[in-house]
Amino acid sequence: MASDLDFSPPEVPEPTFLENLLRYGLFLGAIFQLICVLAIIIPVPKSHEAETEPSEPRSGEVRKPKAAAPSTNKRPKKEAKKKR
Repeated sequence: MASDLDFSPPEVPEPTFLENLLRYGLFLGAIFQLICVLAIIIPVPKSHEAETEPSEPRSGEVRKPKAAAPSTNKRPKKEAKKKR
C-alpha cells in the first residue's frame, strides 16, 4: 500500500508568453490603480507661485477680454410657417 502513493510534485506546464504578458500586465495595472488612489487620498501642497492672487494680472501679461463670437452653425429661424 505504501508503494501506491506517489509523493512526487505534480507536473505543471510552464506558462506561455501570453500568460506571462497577462500576469505582468495585471500587476502593472494594479500598481497604476494604487498610485491613482494614493494621489487622490494624499494632498499635495500647492507651489509658491499658485499662492499669489490670480485676480491680479502679472506685469508682463496683458489680458484682453474675449468678444462673444456669433455661432455660425445655427440655422436662422424662419419667421413665417409654410402654408400647405
